[in-house]
Amino acid sequence: MRIGFFDSGIGGLTVLNEAIKQCKGEDFLYFADTLHVPYGPKSKEEVLEGVKHSVQMMIDENIKALVIACNTATSIAVNELRRTYDIPIIGMEPAAKPAIQISQPLGKRVLVFATELTLKQTKYAELISEIDHDSIVDSLPLPELVEFCEQLNFDQDELTAFFQKKLAHFDLSQYGTIVLGCTHFPYFKSVLRRFLPPHIQLVDGSAGTVKQLKHVLSAQNILNTEGTGHIKFMCSTHDVDYIMKMQQGLAVLQGMEEE
Repeated sequence: MRIGFFDSGIGGLTVLNEAIKQCKGEDFLYFADTLHVPYGPKSKEEVLEGVKHSVQMMIDENIKALVIACNTATSIAVNELRRTYDIPIIGMEPAAKPAIQISQPLGKRVLVFATELTLKQTKYAELISEIDHDSIVDSLPLPELVEFCEQLNFDQDELTAFFQKKLAHFDLSQYGTIVLGCTHFPYFKSVLRRFLPPHIQLVDGSAGTVKQLKHVLSAQNILNTEGTGHIKFMCSTHDVDYIMKMQQGLAVLQGMEEE
């Protein structure tokens, strides 16, 4: 049985890639909700219905666990999905807590990059309220990065100009960490590292999410060490071209790591 990874598009491949490294011996199903994207302009109710429709398609593929590799979908749908299905369901949230733990002792602030829809959710507000006791967390919506990623556009010059414009009003010397609060955003680590001051650390939730996945699978005695590492790609529109894009997106990500 496979572990399922769900996202609106190719962003969740950053989490899948981490699972490939940490969960050797598992097989995977990666599913992109191409029928209902983009999530940004949609209401919470519309996104929820799209996620539920897609997850049922994944359940029909007989997955043993599900990772909601999308911060927005987690904040909107994870509780209802857990009430509906009896398999382990692991969600994502912006990695603000470890970022605070890094920045606070240095007297620095935290900047969270995320989508507008994630930042609007009560779940995000509650998370920050619970952990940001000294009010050092700022947020910046960057939905454009999702489009860059979905187009597999990683042009260094274009992206550097984009980040320079978006961060023009921030005094980056005041920040110790930037949280990549959307699973699409780790694709931009290399250009950010070239652009940002060297003291700023980039933090994302992929490693922690996969660590939690392994813990849950082990606790339920369903962690596999004998699989082949095979990955099946699916999308809600059954679009062969998009399935090829997902395969390419994973290859691009792995190539970036080798640079």
